[in-house]
Amino acid sequence: MKNNVFPFSAIVGQDILRRALSLCAVNPAVGGVLVRGEKGTAKSTAVRALAKLLPRIPVYQDCPYGCNPDMPEERCPVCQARAQEAKVRFKRRPVVTLPLNATEDRVAGGLDFDLAVKNGVRVLQPGLLAKSHRGILYVDEVNLLDDHIVDLVLSSASTGENRVEREGLSVCHAARFMLVGTMNPEEGELRPQFLDRFGLCVEIGSEQDVETRARIMRRREAFDLDKDAFHDRFAKAEAQTADSIQAASALLPRVKMKDSLRDLIANLCAEKYVAGHRAELVIEQAARAHAALGGRTEVTEGDIEAVAPMALLHRTRDAAPPPPPPEPEEQEEEQQEPPDHDPPENEEEDQELPPEQEESQEQEDAGPPPPPEQEEAPPEEEMQPPEQEEERESSSMDKIFEVGQNFKVKRIQAPKDRVFRRGSGRRSRTRVAQKQGRYVKSRPRKHSDDIALDATLRNAAPFQARRKAEGDSNLAVILKKEDLQERIREKRIGNFLLFVVDASGSMGAKGRMAASKGAIMSLLLDAYQKRDKVAMVSFRKDEALVNLPPTSSVELAAKLLAELPIGGKTPLAAGMVKCAEMVRNALVRDPSMRPIVLFITDGKANVGLNGGKPVPEAMELAERLSQDERVHYVVVDTESRGLVRFGLAGRLAESLGARYFQVEDLRAEQLVDITRNEDW
Repeated sequence: MKNNVFPFSAIVGQDILRRALSLCAVNPAVGGVLVRGEKGTAKSTAVRALAKLLPRIPVYQDCPYGCNPDMPEERCPVCQARAQEAKVRFKRRPVVTLPLNATEDRVAGGLDFDLAVKNGVRVLQPGLLAKSHRGILYVDEVNLLDDHIVDLVLSSASTGENRVEREGLSVCHAARFMLVGTMNPEEGELRPQFLDRFGLCVEIGSEQDVETRARIMRRREAFDLDKDAFHDRFAKAEAQTADSIQAASALLPRVKMKDSLRDLIANLCAEKYVAGHRAELVIEQAARAHAALGGRTEVTEGDIEAVAPMALLHRTRDAAPPPPPPEPEEQEEEQQEPPDHDPPENEEEDQELPPEQEESQEQEDAGPPPPPEQEEAPPEEEMQPPEQEEERESSSMDKIFEVGQNFKVKRIQAPKDRVFRRGSGRRSRTRVAQKQGRYVKSRPRKHSDDIALDATLRNAAPFQARRKAEGDSNLAVILKKEDLQERIREKRIGNFLLFVVDASGSMGAKGRMAASKGAIMSLLLDAYQKRDKVAMVSFRKDEALVNLPPTSSVELAAKLLAELPIGGKTPLAAGMVKCAEMVRNALVRDPSMRPIVLFITDGKANVGLNGGKPVPEAMELAERLSQDERVHYVVVDTESRGLVRFGLAGRLAESLGARYFQVEDLRAEQLVDITRNEDW
């Protein structure tokens, strides 16, 4: 059995993965590693192989927590009571796998049922966190794990202890482990606050070289045919790797870093717009481990260059946010100065005007110029550059743009809540009232007949000795009504996705509508895979229309999208009113529905509902819509990234309390999450 693990040195390729694991083994302060990549790329093989290279650790015999005899302050209550006569033995570091369906009591620990029934006492039965103490905790597909379990694991990983407060228990024990998580980005991202808790992150993939792939096959076949002979073949390389890790661990306390290198690390993180300061600390600890592996007691720039990409891969953000739009007073001053020269040749053809100015340009009766204190823009004849005049004329005519290129979109789903629902689908996790879905926790029984037997027995266990002494029942376990616990289940359901599309003339510039249609089509394909219902509203000229009532036919939605014309003004407020009507009707039909509304617009409203100011009116409506917590909003900003940006879609997202994207940022392969730290 000892040779059932594939040797660490025999793994072909994946050098960056092996380096990251070695750094964490040498210096646990690095904080673990997150491995992003496809299935079948030796992720779990490398973790188990590394564990065999690590030196054996001393433990008290029969201690369920793996207490360290050299650290008496961390002994569990059992070891404290028998410290003098307890025997010490050496064992390999444990490798504990955390399954996706693990419940909180199995991870953190729960009531020991046997002791509770026999003796009527409450004693903690150690969970997976206790079993992984001083070893490796391996979490496959960590991005699919329930958020409260991820939070529990990461909290223990950062504090080095596990605190249990449940079922009448109050216990705290040491839980220091090397955390290794794996994930496939195509199945969804981790929330940013969880992502940052992993020290290092590496991206791995399949080997593309034909000879390398063939060598992988040959080595695997040789291992399966004769494991002992295969281990003998790599015994020398394994011993050298184990010795280097052990020597580096011993050398680590003597490794120093100059202050100039700390300045280098700080500058590097600032250049990458890294949030927080955990990245600097991780790079420093990883660089010290890298130097120790090289047998050096002084960190060099080369050490920092080697480890920084692994520490920054999951923390790097986009460039600093664009500057805010110019103040209204400045805009009015600029608008009142008619251009007396042609724009430079290198100026963007699509220099867009503020919505109020666009509105004034489209008035048919151009009167004399207003005085400076009035809010109307000057007449279009005095201020219209040729490029903008052509755009204005083209926007008055209906056009149909082709659908842009499809792409795989980021995961969009509503946050979890406590509402019980019925339904099916694949998008959002929700609690369900049916006896379907995954059992995640229990609670005292109210009305359900879906009894949680395990929780019921644990609840009744401490009272068994007393109940048997008081009665004459021959039952093995005596249950009472107050002991009953019911199951809480979760499953994925589909959502109602309402697309509110800006079809005004400004969307025709610079291929925006083609790109927007491509984004909408990609979202529709994602909705089809998640079994969502979809609907579509478009707004242009002076009205909003329901192009598609709620339907499960994504094909029909795609057909209507391809034929959607653009042209005219931007009645954003009308689109929001129509959106509110459709959402209200949908919630009347099904109060447990989870609507997600996606606004695809540049936000440049220039038509009000009743002659009001278009932009303030739209923002006021958005704030009113945001008050309904049952509805969740997404704003996709179609404004071009250029020198002049008005940021009105961003303001709209802020008023709605919405998740905000630019069209380019919807792509799933981009690592930067521009959400505003909501739990999606």
